[in-house]
Amino acid sequence: MYIDLEGLSPNRIYLTMTQTVIPRPVAWVLSDNGDGGYNLAPYSYFNAVSSDPPLVFISVGKKPDGSYKDTRVNIEERSHFVVHIAHRGVAVPMTETSRTLPHGESELERIDLSVTEFEGFPLPRLKDCRVALACELYEIQEIGATPQSLVFGKVRSIYVEDEVVSTDDKGRLKVSADKVDPIGRLGASEYVTFGEILSIPRPK
Repeated sequence: MYIDLEGLSPNRIYLTMTQTVIPRPVAWVLSDNGDGGYNLAPYSYFNAVSSDPPLVFISVGKKPDGSYKDTRVNIEERSHFVVHIAHRGVAVPMTETSRTLPHGESELERIDLSVTEFEGFPLPRLKDCRVALACELYEIQEIGATPQSLVFGKVRSIYVEDEVVSTDDKGRLKVSADKVDPIGRLGASEYVTFGEILSIPRPK
């Protein structure tokens, strides 16, 4: 089958892309509402961008009413945010936080998860996530007709649960992906869980 995107609506293009660009890592983003509460939302248009500077990005659309999502508003106004790597055990509450809520209403009040101190960072992290990246706003770019907000974050520090970390024979950090057990986004309501690890050395 050949699919010509030129003749499709934006919604059909979205459905097609999210079922073909797979799997996608999920950024579970905590940001500051500015009133003592926190916003928490998942984004699967997300990835690492560079290591010098250490940047990640999330692509944030708009709410159904056309207003900016709280994640973008909070990051633009207060700069700091935390990107969590979700795992199989938190898939259900993570999906619950994708619900559209009125501005300022915290998703944390709807799920049975707690936050804990993120050492050296002004925002907390989710206690039950095994990997978390402390980020501050680097740049926001708007693209497309909607437009989408490309939010680039500079990673200041990374939390990794002790149980998933070791060192290799050269003394380098080794994060065990199978112990992190991340989930990846597919299309529709589907996720992929962690499976077999293939180790294939790159050519020299």
